Amino acid sequence: MPIKATAPVAGRPMLRDPPWVRWSLIGLALGFLGLFVVLPLVTVFAQALHSGFGPYFDALAEPDALSAIRLTLLVAAIAVPVNLVFGVSAAWAISKFEFRGKSLLITLIDLPFSVSPVIAGMVYVLLFGLHGWFGPWLRAHDLQVVFALPGLVLATMFVTFPFVARELIPLMQEQGVEEEEAAVSLGARGWQIFWRVTLPNIRWGLLYGILLCNARAMGEFGAVSVVSGHIRGLTNTMPLHVEILYNEYNFVGAFAVASLLALLALVTLVAKSVVEWRWGDSLAGTRH
Repeated sequence: MPIKATAPVAGRPMLRDPPWVRWSLIGLALGFLGLFVVLPLVTVFAQALHSGFGPYFDALAEPDALSAIRLTLLVAAIAVPVNLVFGVSAAWAISKFEFRGKSLLITLIDLPFSVSPVIAGMVYVLLFGLHGWFGPWLRAHDLQVVFALPGLVLATMFVTFPFVARELIPLMQEQGVEEEEAAVSLGARGWQIFWRVTLPNIRWGLLYGILLCNARAMGEFGAVSVVSGHIRGLTNTMPLHVEILYNEYNFVGAFAVASLLALLALVTLVAKSVVEWRWGDSLAGTRH
């Protein structure tokens, strides 16, 4: 299908690149995606099914693998809703109000993008570990954060909390506050404004942020690796379980679990694409 030139901007002539330039760029993009995205995915599934479906399903039904799958889904089920609430609240505050420390809040939201997940995990160990700042208090009250579910959730929340907020902040800033102010003038209250005015306007951006947050939560490795303790059957998520199996030369099991993790990511991507296709016009209007 030939690529059409974009419509001319006011006062400027249309720019028409030679066909060889357009097709070279398209070929370069497709080649890059095929080499660094499609080929690794195909390799994962090919290696997982190399010995047949029997060993593949046996590897997934192994108790430690089932525990890793359940733990991954549980961590994501806790971290994503919490980040959803935080992201919406932060985006609302930043886009609708002026207050001291606003720029600092925006900087802190971007912090996980600039800090290594391994460093984040080490910080939680220093805070909540046995010899950390809160370690003696936690031990005295028989509470365990590091090498347990709470530590995994905290580490996952840290690396994923920018996604919802960062998706909503520019969207809500672009929409302004006129509709909310009109609702206030008509006597609407806070929750009524949110559910009937704000949420319908941001629902597609919110969905996109949730999908990104969920995908990162299920695939996080660095931060949870530090705080998990690598206890098989207890604190190993799917990415950590893949590493252990691979280091033990159990390639069928490692690639089987890796393929399931990739499949979950693909399902998330397909769900996003289906929603965009089904509600394309509404999504385009909201995103732009």
